[in-house]
Amino acid sequence: MANDAYAYHLNSAGPGKPLLVLFHGTGGNEEQLLSLGAKLAPGAGLLAPRGDVSEHGAARFFRRTGEGVYDMVDLNRATGKMRAFIAAHVEREQPSAVIGLGYSNGANILASVIFSAPALFDAAVLMHPLIPFRPVWGGATVDTKLLVTAGRHDPICPQPLTSRLLSYLEDAGADLRAEWHDGGHELRPNEINAAADFLAPLLDNGKDNS
Repeated sequence: MANDAYAYHLNSAGPGKPLLVLFHGTGGNEEQLLSLGAKLAPGAGLLAPRGDVSEHGAARFFRRTGEGVYDMVDLNRATGKMRAFIAAHVEREQPSAVIGLGYSNGANILASVIFSAPALFDAAVLMHPLIPFRPVWGGATVDTKLLVTAGRHDPICPQPLTSRLLSYLEDAGADLRAEWHDGGHELRPNEINAAADFLAPLLDNGKDNS
């Protein structure tokens, strides 16, 4: 079944609550971002799949042939598999909003799913994504609200490629914000704060005011 396509962690909040889907970085697992997710989205459901590709023992969501060089056939495979996995859990959970948050390789698979199915997520936080190709959109425009965070001196996700991704998203009509810091590939407090501010309106919509 599609909802069991990955090993995953699920903390269900029940119907009518936001669902935050968490995508770990290379070498992480389904637990890597749980504490961050709980901090950013208290009361939301948390769904965290584990990447199904092993690179010298490090879990990833799709294969690559070198640093920043993707196996595009496998990326297409992984994108379709992940899209079906998320859709199956959304159907079962019936959330008020579907929110994605990914770091590094997790941000890359999240971005690829959004490119292919722009209406699947209501909002997404892409932390240090690396998209070394021009996206092909699965819809006329990007319906997902997006926050992209990045380091100006990131050796893995260079600033020019992040800026190019922002241009692609703007051209596609995305509701887009960006948050930069002067460091590298690490997550910094200003990124976390920007993500909290970005997600707050969606989480407020899922509150039980009865």
